[in-house]
Amino acid sequence: MNLLLIPLDEAIIFPAVTATLPIDPGDEERVFLLPRRNSEFGRVGVIAEVIERGQLPNGTPVATVIGLFRGLAGAAQPGAGEELRIEVQEIHDGQPDDERTHELVREYRAVVEEILELRGADDRIAAILRSVEEPGALADTAGYSPDLSTEQKLRLLETLDVKARLELAVEMQHERLAELQVRVKIRDDVESGAQKQQREYFLRKQMESIRKELGEDEGDLIAEYERKIAEAEMPEAVAEQADRELRRLERQGEQSPESSMIRSYLDWLLAVPWSKRSEERLDPAHTREVLDEDHAGLDDVKRRITEFIAVRKLRQERGASEESRANGAILTLVGPPGTGKTSIGESVARSLGREFVRLSLGGIHDEAEIRGHRRTYIGALPGRIVRALRDAGTMNPVILLDEVDKVGADWRGDPSAALLEVLDPAQNHSFRDHYLDVELDLSEVVFLATANITDTIPAPLLDRMEVIGFDGYTTEEKLAIARGYLWPRQLERNGLRAEEVEVSDALLRKVVTEYTREAGVRQLERELGKLLRRLATRIASGEAKAPIVIDPDAVTDALGRQRFFQESVERTATPGVATGLAVTGTGGDVLFIEATAMDGDQGLVLTGQLGEVMKESARIALSYVRSHAEELGIDAADFQREFHLHVPAGAIPKDGPSAGTAMTTALASLLSGRPVKHTVGMTGEVTLQGRVLPIGGLKQKVLAAHAAGLTEVFVPERNRGDLDDVPEEVREQMSFHPVMSVDEVLDGALEPAGHGADVAAVS
Repeated sequence: MNLLLIPLDEAIIFPAVTATLPIDPGDEERVFLLPRRNSEFGRVGVIAEVIERGQLPNGTPVATVIGLFRGLAGAAQPGAGEELRIEVQEIHDGQPDDERTHELVREYRAVVEEILELRGADDRIAAILRSVEEPGALADTAGYSPDLSTEQKLRLLETLDVKARLELAVEMQHERLAELQVRVKIRDDVESGAQKQQREYFLRKQMESIRKELGEDEGDLIAEYERKIAEAEMPEAVAEQADRELRRLERQGEQSPESSMIRSYLDWLLAVPWSKRSEERLDPAHTREVLDEDHAGLDDVKRRITEFIAVRKLRQERGASEESRANGAILTLVGPPGTGKTSIGESVARSLGREFVRLSLGGIHDEAEIRGHRRTYIGALPGRIVRALRDAGTMNPVILLDEVDKVGADWRGDPSAALLEVLDPAQNHSFRDHYLDVELDLSEVVFLATANITDTIPAPLLDRMEVIGFDGYTTEEKLAIARGYLWPRQLERNGLRAEEVEVSDALLRKVVTEYTREAGVRQLERELGKLLRRLATRIASGEAKAPIVIDPDAVTDALGRQRFFQESVERTATPGVATGLAVTGTGGDVLFIEATAMDGDQGLVLTGQLGEVMKESARIALSYVRSHAEELGIDAADFQREFHLHVPAGAIPKDGPSAGTAMTTALASLLSGRPVKHTVGMTGEVTLQGRVLPIGGLKQKVLAAHAAGLTEVFVPERNRGDLDDVPEEVREQMSFHPVMSVDEVLDGALEPAGHGADVAAVS
């Protein structure tokens, strides 16, 4: 077929497509539309029928053509004038009827319909698409899309195989669908974001109006924080941190999820009393007056605290250097429970005119309790130090760290390590709490610590402390405390008046000696409270009328039978029992060490939950007595037996070397038949050569001996100086025998030879 060639430089015409082109077909009924790219013609074009001819207003000829079917260009032939004619081979689409073609047709229709749906196209377009049944014509509809490039349309036109053309069309429409889906998603996100912003804008405006009506405008909130920050007089670095957080709050708005966290942080930052300080009164004489007013006894403690205040006064008056400040003491009050350690801290705060805060550290295992939690954690809070400053309302309170010996450590950290930074004067001027994340100057805080024992305090922490021992009270001191402090307080707590109840010192002494045996006075106060509750019940019920004079029967009725007895006379009347002295977590105590012998294998049996050191002392005691049998008048045959050494109160663990003299005396008493004097107590470590070595806790042991009714105590010679710590009234009532060797103990503690036989005869 010889047809007029119409080059197409900008458009691609497909079969069944009607188009108006700026061409002059002359009298030709059919023409060949052949695409041209870069002055080069392709091989495949469309044979089109001319259905209308016309002319534009400017005289340019136009023609309306409709594509019939594809044609394959052959040899060009010259025409009349400038016309170019060409041999064209008609190409008609086949009608494949295999399953693959049907699948491609279905997939193509589905993809195109989804595209039309996303575009929101007219339903008539989808209907037209469904009316196209021929696979080749259906694939050609892909060329109608304005989204395809000219190159893509040309590839589609030049694909002659129907199945291949369908596959290409499906591929192109899938690409169009993917692009369209992305565009639609972007558009929806943009529209959704814009709508959300617009909605939030209107809601915020409404909220602002509501808050203005309620006087809670957000602008007022920011202004309120600005005012509070300015009034807090924070250090410059802290003020900058507060301003940064406030600007964040302002940018994000109060409706932001993070706004509550920022507000909580600002509230805590403002809760610290940065510029508030108590007016301090540094007067050693006044401090001693307050301590004497609040506490009886404890002269050593009062003297050391008074010295602490005096030194602080001189350093302040004379402008102590930074290095001098870093060498300040950390007073740690160590003693049994109930001896007044916490109340001493309250008295120190009152004498200084400072606020007092008590922090109980017992059982703390988490380092964050001291340093605070980081703000990355949900529910984060500052540490206890920051909370103590908030509670005190000043930057220079007295903070009592109670029970510092009971701080633990686990996978959450070591709180004692954090306490180093808190307590060390060389570091605490720049303490950093993890939650606030700003430096806090704790150098103006007076830290006091309390503990029952020093053994469980970590060594680095103990190294920075100055230990002040609370060794307990004598009977006379307890009597004075009961009369002057405990009795009036319990009267008030039980709703009684002083004129309604009378008690003599003799009955108070009875309560002290027969119902309590402790270093402190806590149990004594409980017993007095129990006694007064019984009397208050009688008065309230009408059984008795005030005033009531308490008699021994009233004490027995309220407190029950006597709990503690002076039993040293009975216990040591038999040879083989010696009275030792020990220190426990609740103060001093007496130990009746018993020894006996029986037929059996040579050996030593130890009972009473003794620790390794105490077991070694028992073996040393037996070895010494055996090696000095002749000097002690003991028959060597007596050692061909089994010995049993027991320390009563077997449920309580015991350890330490200071029972050496008592164990040696008990064994020597057993084997010699000479009882130990019932008035004698002893303490000291013994070596194999019989040397008596010094021990600790002498004051507490002596007080326990005095409370138990002992009048003589054998102590190591090198502990002679420690006797000065014993209250004078106790020293006047007791005799002390400093010794260098255990021979001196045996000579003075054992009854003369033959005394045991006399006792046995009497019994």
